[in-house]
Amino acid sequence: MSESAEPAGNSGERTLASRLRLAVVRLNRRLRAQRTSQDLSLTQVSALSTLHKCGAMTPGKLAAKEGVQPPSMTRVIAALEDVGYVERNPHPTDGRQAIVSITQAGLDYVHATISAREAWLDKRLAELGAEERAILCRAADIIDRMAEND
Repeated sequence: MSESAEPAGNSGERTLASRLRLAVVRLNRRLRAQRTSQDLSLTQVSALSTLHKCGAMTPGKLAAKEGVQPPSMTRVIAALEDVGYVERNPHPTDGRQAIVSITQAGLDYVHATISAREAWLDKRLAELGAEERAILCRAADIIDRMAEND
């Protein structure tokens, strides 16, 4: 069914869905651009953030969480290892595997990136009135609820 053939009651929801999707994508893009340095690729930053959030794991599990092929993740891990942000240690029960964990330098990088993003967002929020900030506070709760796993 084409958009023009949608029942009248659904057209408003489709418009809301499109507008919300675009707004979230644009905000995410702007937040991702707020970094303390550009020395890492966004893929490397994402992998580092996943290790920060989820803890140490095998390269295969990290690749699965990031939605990339294991050979690509091997290159990402090697680059992060080269700058001292992650380290590989032997797997405790499987000698064929390694466990990748974030180092203190990696934690410092993640925390600095989070601080830069939140500072940018704080500045943008300060430009809004109290009513708009209250609306965004409620919207954040709703978006969190929508994003929860089923």
